[in-house]
Amino acid sequence: MLEVKKGSWQRYNDRTSVWYANREKRSEVLLKQVENIKPDIIFSIGIFSWHFNMVPLLFCKAPKKIISVRGMLHPAALSQKKIKKTAFLSLWKFFDWHRRGIFHATDEIEQLYIQKCFGDEVVVHIAGNYSRAFSQKSPVKKVGAIKLSTIALISPMKSHLLILQALAQAPALIEYNIYGPVKDMQYWQQCLEEMKELPVNIAVQYHGEIEPNKIEQALHESHVFILPSKSENFGHAIFEAFTAGKPVITSLSTPWQNLEENHAGINVSLDNQSIADAILHFSEMDNETYKQWSDGAVKYANEFLNEALLGKQYAEMFGKE
Repeated sequence: MLEVKKGSWQRYNDRTSVWYANREKRSEVLLKQVENIKPDIIFSIGIFSWHFNMVPLLFCKAPKKIISVRGMLHPAALSQKKIKKTAFLSLWKFFDWHRRGIFHATDEIEQLYIQKCFGDEVVVHIAGNYSRAFSQKSPVKKVGAIKLSTIALISPMKSHLLILQALAQAPALIEYNIYGPVKDMQYWQQCLEEMKELPVNIAVQYHGEIEPNKIEQALHESHVFILPSKSENFGHAIFEAFTAGKPVITSLSTPWQNLEENHAGINVSLDNQSIADAILHFSEMDNETYKQWSDGAVKYANEFLNEALLGKQYAEMFGKE
């Protein structure tokens, strides 16, 4: 793996160099680096960070600036820290900051959220997400038992607490593995308290943050991936789970819809009973039935993945055609 060194450019691969910034004077350093490089395009991910979004947009010089909102204008995302975000967006509109660049949306729904916030006149390019694809592999599935996994930041947006509450209602042998850094410690304490109350048929293990090169193996050790997020712009972990043959239990507020009819997973409401019913649905499967759903997850991912179309979308956005 790449050894991270801050304050200098590092070669990440044949096409990419990365600068890992120190916290001190990071805006000043960013401005200097942009001045030295003289980029054709500045591609900024997000809209609420002063250092990484506003400084590039307002003070860095480049012929083209692209603002990639990455799900941050989804209603569920805006409901978190609502007052702060509402005030910040008011500044965007008051000072016409949204006119200083063009916007990147990953699908038509996100395009609508951008236009709802900033008006129909803003320029929005739609270009989907690239993601890794893994090999298909799962443990043998026994009736009445199931292995679940979640790979995500631990925060209210990802609904870990709802999952734990649902597990308490599931009369099956369940092994649940959680991977990811804690973003909200108060929320994680609630999760830990819920774990203490779980019945003996439920085993939960928290593994902490997982290295990217270990994600495939972690998925291979589970039957079902569960992530009923309050919102997802894309959800790379969900897509990677599909490619590994994992049916996914997720919410109705992600791009991954019509899962049950495709035998690729189940879309649930954000309540304990809906999630518990989905878990039981998979726990009661035998290995032959589960294999059909595992194949359905892979097929669902393959039908989504169209690299030729993605290449065309990004070429249009970056002005390479």
